[in-house]
Amino acid sequence: MATPQDLIERRTLPPESGGRTVHGLLDAAVADSPHRPAVRDATGVWSYARLAEEAARLTAWLAARGVGHGDRVLLQLPTGRQLAALFYATVRLGAVFVPVHQAMKPFHLRSVAADAAPALVLTDAEGLRRLRPLTEAPVHDIADVLAEAAASQPGPSTSTPEVSGDDLAALIYTSGSTAAPKAVACPHAAVVFASTALVRALGYRSDDVVFCRFPMSWDYGLYKVLMTCLARCEIVLADGDSDFTVLRRMYETGTTVVPLVPSYATMIVSLARRHPEQRPPVRMFTNTGAALPTATADALRALFPGARVVRQYGQTEAKRITVMPPEQEHERPHSVGRALPGTRVLICDPDGAPLPPGAVGEIVAVGPHVMRGYWRNPEATARSFRPDPADPTVVRLHTGDYGHLDEDGYLYFEGRRDDMFKRKGIRMSTVEIETAALDIPGVRAAAALPPDDRHDLTLFVESDLDERTVVRELMERLETAKMPARCRVLTTFPLTLHGKNARRELAALMDGERP
Repeated sequence: MATPQDLIERRTLPPESGGRTVHGLLDAAVADSPHRPAVRDATGVWSYARLAEEAARLTAWLAARGVGHGDRVLLQLPTGRQLAALFYATVRLGAVFVPVHQAMKPFHLRSVAADAAPALVLTDAEGLRRLRPLTEAPVHDIADVLAEAAASQPGPSTSTPEVSGDDLAALIYTSGSTAAPKAVACPHAAVVFASTALVRALGYRSDDVVFCRFPMSWDYGLYKVLMTCLARCEIVLADGDSDFTVLRRMYETGTTVVPLVPSYATMIVSLARRHPEQRPPVRMFTNTGAALPTATADALRALFPGARVVRQYGQTEAKRITVMPPEQEHERPHSVGRALPGTRVLICDPDGAPLPPGAVGEIVAVGPHVMRGYWRNPEATARSFRPDPADPTVVRLHTGDYGHLDEDGYLYFEGRRDDMFKRKGIRMSTVEIETAALDIPGVRAAAALPPDDRHDLTLFVESDLDERTVVRELMERLETAKMPARCRVLTTFPLTLHGKNARRELAALMDGERP
């Protein structure tokens, strides 16, 4: 079903990527750890052998419906064991896994479906009504798919194409995707390299239980399925769990590793204070999406003695770019870590030339973790994925983020290009305003909106403090020129589907509109 023009121009990955495949990770786990628990959700748990068996049935089902090499399979489904099996099933055929968030509305779904041009769509009963009017592709109810797949007995006769590390494994639509969707094209080898490098950097262990509250439509959730497979440990897919039961579920499953975003961390702190008897044996929290307030990180350490809180920096375009080594969590408290093993981080000037340590410039990532580009979007690809001036065969990711490196190669994040602005003659970023606000005891979240033609610099904070207290505390931390013109205190922040601050809704609140 795929045509050559459907595919992004191939880019050969370095030899060290090994041409490995996503489904090869599952094969290796089954070969040496078939009976270890692999994936758990609210309804049960599968071993690696059972996960592979279910994936094989789904591979046969997809192949019987003509899905083949290069075809896209669009899925709007709950994140659970079946979705993990569908991931491995899809990529084994050389097809491309395209997960979208369950809460995505028809307005956005229509543009995503048009952009991905799927050969087949899988959803639930409710999704059928939503998706059938939006695409000409066949749309199947997952309940029917699972019943039909369960009745089949795939064997040696189920042939699958040769899949290379350079083939696409997934399209991940970024959280900013709207009517003009933008999907990161993720080849097998780059996905495997990034997953492997992260497992090494974070020190995942075979006895870990990773509690993942994030959907597989977000790379933060998707990669956890692969990282736990590499480590031969268990993942608990808990995207659908109630906020009120999260801590108890962690306790019941013996959770040892918890991926976080700041809003989720705040909730865990609150639950752990109220229910000390339900605290699980967590040894590591990993944070992404935004800076974790110091008070929240300290509270996690106090409530979960011995647990490390790991800072990271990354983009879907390269998965993860830096990780602070867990054993160094108290060193360089403002750094977001160092480059993944086998990769490099550069700080570059506007012409792409590397800058010395201490100089602020654009963060540029180099290595086998750099993805191929944006699906069917050559203009955006050319802006972000650029050839190395010293070696045109090497593609560098220009992140659009700014920061600096210290003498030892540790990265310090300063903000995005859109976050940098000049006010009262001084260059500053929203990140430093937010960092100062998050340092105030009692502030759970902060988002600064830079000045534009409608408003001056404005700060939103989530807190039970009053506005005067927040402003007074800010004046102790910021220069006068950097003080926001307006500070608004909210009891609860609006969040995106992935738990990040919803800046567009905050801007709408500021303009007096209903978000």
